[in-house]
Amino acid sequence: MIVSIIIPVYNEINSISTLIKRVEEAALPDNSEREIVIVDDGSTDGTVSLLENLQKKTPHSFVYHKKNRGKGSALRSGFDIAKGDIVIIQDADLEYNPKEYTKLLLPIIEGNADVVYGSRFKGEGPHRIIYFWHYLGNRFFTIKTSSDGVEEGHSR
Repeated sequence: MIVSIIIPVYNEINSISTLIKRVEEAALPDNSEREIVIVDDGSTDGTVSLLENLQKKTPHSFVYHKKNRGKGSALRSGFDIAKGDIVIIQDADLEYNPKEYTKLLLPIIEGNADVVYGSRFKGEGPHRIIYFWHYLGNRFFTIKTSSDGVEEGHSR
């Protein structure tokens, strides 16, 4: 199994070297091969020079946009060349920890999920997606029952 890690980059000269090192060192499930795809989206702060030097020393794939086209475009460029069976998107600003890869990949490998999203808001462990219509129904009943019999400025 190949795990492609796509790193969209824009003006990340202060964090990109550390991030790439952490991605290289991050544990992956047994029998996994790592592919790192770095997409610079028109950086103007010296990141491109740093990446070009790094490119000479590593087997990673690099894509360079001449001008900033946005994160979505950077991701599409990465998806176009990624060879992985599973793809991880790793932002370059060190907000997400590559040490969490195994946790993210486990539900997919075990056949319990087709996609996994990391969140800094949901806390530990996997959470099921709330289906849209269930969400709307729950919101309706919550609003309906909380407003029944309530007068302006008073509650029962």
